[in-house]
Amino acid sequence: MQFLKFVCAVVTRVLFLLLSLIAVWRVISVKNDLWFWLLTILYVPLLLETIVTLKRRRGHEYKWFSPVILFFLISIIPSIWILELHHQENKSSNPQCKKLDSWQNVKSMVESFNNTMGPDNDTLKAIERRLSSICPNDWILALHQALLILLILGKWLLPLGGGLTRDELSQLLLIFVGTAADILEFTSETLSDVKDSSPHLVYIILAVWTWSMLQFPLHLAVVTSKPGESREEQVEEQQGCCRNILLERHSTDIWNIVESLFIQDGPFLIVRLTVIIYFEVFHQMLVFFAIKNFLVVILNFYRLVVICLDVRPKSRSPTP
Repeated sequence: MQFLKFVCAVVTRVLFLLLSLIAVWRVISVKNDLWFWLLTILYVPLLLETIVTLKRRRGHEYKWFSPVILFFLISIIPSIWILELHHQENKSSNPQCKKLDSWQNVKSMVESFNNTMGPDNDTLKAIERRLSSICPNDWILALHQALLILLILGKWLLPLGGGLTRDELSQLLLIFVGTAADILEFTSETLSDVKDSSPHLVYIILAVWTWSMLQFPLHLAVVTSKPGESREEQVEEQQGCCRNILLERHSTDIWNIVESLFIQDGPFLIVRLTVIIYFEVFHQMLVFFAIKNFLVVILNFYRLVVICLDVRPKSRSPTP
């Protein structure tokens, strides 16, 4: 069993490195500049973390924080930034490319790979040409999707550690799925609304996207505290005890509210309102998702008020 956990820890990190390497290769292919191989320097923290974790912790993770996911994001996010910015700058001058927007196109692409024959060098060059012929937007979308899926599967494969239970892991994975869907929808929909006259909006969207990705290394959304009754009663008898009770009873709820307001739905709402009001972009889906973010923000404030009222000291009835 211990060997299986060790293998899962190694395989997960290898998959992280492989996807990061694909992203760097794509940057080099698009930019046609070998200097971008220097992006692999960002793999050093991930490699060091792998050595330390496998040697000292036998592959086990921490409960509250995942260094391997953070270092994986550090290794791949700069490549995605470069690809997004290059695509926005050269959107109008992109040559004829192959779209992956239908099953027929995907089948023809797979068949072209199967028909690639010849010596090893010729085969590799032919595969590279076919991969490069895919439309830049499809490449970027595929990297976004692969990144989010690998974050979820990687967290599932990584051995439990630091007291994280299977129940908490299942909750965390469900949260990751919902978060990943919202983030992917935000980047794909909002970036498609960028006009040629407002390229600086891309920087804002990518900055908010990068900020929202910081949810994945943090596991505080499944922290549960179960204080004993004697401690709870003792705290309740103290004057000004609301803050202590709030943190002890509702730490998970508070962190979920903080994540939503300051890391995900709050920033997403600000960006969408900026796109609508300042950049004068308007369509049904943009308005719908802006209303959705607004409702989530309002409901989180409502939830926070309910929690505060719940922990408010109750007045004692006078004894006869």
